[in-house]
Amino acid sequence: PTTIFSNLSPIMMASRTFRSAKALKRFFSTRTPIVGGNWKLNAGNGMTKDSIDELVKGLNDSKIPSCEMFICPPTLYLERVQNSAASHLAVCAQNIYSEPKGAFTGETSGDMLLDMGIKWALIGHSERRDIFGESDELLGAKIAHAQRIGLNVVPCIGEHKEEREAGKTMDVLVPQLQAICDNVSDWSKIVIAYEPVWAIGTGLTATPEQAQDTHADIRTWLSQNVSAEVADNLRIQYGGSVKDSNSAALAAGPDIDGFLVGGASLKAPAFLSICSAFD
Repeated sequence: PTTIFSNLSPIMMASRTFRSAKALKRFFSTRTPIVGGNWKLNAGNGMTKDSIDELVKGLNDSKIPSCEMFICPPTLYLERVQNSAASHLAVCAQNIYSEPKGAFTGETSGDMLLDMGIKWALIGHSERRDIFGESDELLGAKIAHAQRIGLNVVPCIGEHKEEREAGKTMDVLVPQLQAICDNVSDWSKIVIAYEPVWAIGTGLTATPEQAQDTHADIRTWLSQNVSAEVADNLRIQYGGSVKDSNSAALAAGPDIDGFLVGGASLKAPAFLSICSAFD
């Protein structure tokens, strides 16, 4: 029977040989896994400074995992978390603007983040695209500015359910990827997060095979359109209802280099369990 994963675009079909080769390289990869926790508009499990402090303390008191970690608190709490998080926890903004300063009410300056010691930012999350109408053009402008100032960024890409059902996943992802590639000169400052929009906060999750397939298709496209070196070295996270119960199976994918975690990152034990999937 036909499912939302049955139809494969020509780009996806063309990547199967590349994927088989990549599967053999997991044990030889130099890509360090990286797991991020996107708190969105949540102060930990509550709405107070105490809730933030409780979550950060739970993360600080854990053993240091073998993966890199970053956490993305709401903008209001960035400095508080930056001042209290352990050294192995990078603090990451949820958004930046494409200009350093000016008459841009409500926006966040990457330059000001760096002044605060914050060296990471998400860009282009699907909630920014769908709720606030952010375009690939704006995504590209933000990345270009981040590159100019040396800020590490995590551009987010993903497709909607109807696009997946129509077999158009890569048709949707390619313009998003192109907007990234057109504005990057230093790939060491980039981590891509693939988040199928239909799986964000819905409880639906791609199977490990489905997630791996799309990650491999993304890496194939990068190899063909940027360079094999960039494709081999770039870390690609999976996001979309990642939980401690499914993280180990997802982490086994040779092209899955980490996770961008939503709701599960608001509980220290669950988030740390997800991070340990790469131990």
